[in-house]
Amino acid sequence: MSLQGKTAVITGSNSGIGLGVARELARAGADVVLNSFTDRPEDHQLATDLGAEFGVTARYIQADLSNGDQARALIEQAGRCDILVNNAGIQHVAPIESFPVATWDRIIAIMLTSVFHTTAVALPMMRKAGWGRVVNISSAHGLTASPYKSAYVSAKHGVVGFTKVTALETAKEDITANAICPGYVKTPLVEAQIPDTAKEYNMTEQEVIEQVILARQPSKQFATTEQVGGTAVFLCSDAAAQITGTTISIDGGWTAL
Repeated sequence: MSLQGKTAVITGSNSGIGLGVARELARAGADVVLNSFTDRPEDHQLATDLGAEFGVTARYIQADLSNGDQARALIEQAGRCDILVNNAGIQHVAPIESFPVATWDRIIAIMLTSVFHTTAVALPMMRKAGWGRVVNISSAHGLTASPYKSAYVSAKHGVVGFTKVTALETAKEDITANAICPGYVKTPLVEAQIPDTAKEYNMTEQEVIEQVILARQPSKQFATTEQVGGTAVFLCSDAAAQITGTTISIDGGWTAL
């Protein structure tokens, strides 16, 4: 399908899943706004290169999504937001009793509260345009849980709930809101961890992938950023116009267990 004439804002999109989603939306013809908390020449060059590759307009806007004002300003600076992809996220692993309070607050701010702020600014733009798509990147951890990831799991569950509310508030309009729930996705960050983990466990890299990293993913295969991005494009299509307020899992069977 073609998303020509639409503008997509993707938070946390200078690498990993966010960049993969941005690439697939651009491939489908959407103009894209990339974002992260950094403001480096390479961030802006990334947008320039993406725009040139797919023949779309691509910009990079810096915003620290732990700050509500900056999250709102991101959408305002974009000027238009037909497709909002809330993707920004961080992780910290620790038992509840020793989980750093400041880290909890930052994770919730970036991964849940920012979704409220960006959506609150984007919805009036979508209503004015008469069309909109909200795609929130949750996680298998938005549907299930793991120990020592209290903030991450809480935020991702919250994103699923917020997605449902957004869908109900826009149900009679040509606006949908859905959450994509990936399992483990092969990103540069994950790939970089494999060799060190193999040494730590005295395993081969393939054994680490299957027995450690993908222990809860029955397919024993990573999802790809292209698959997550392709699902986002589908959710923006006419075929998905009556899909709203739900989750789509890309987890190799994880949540079927």
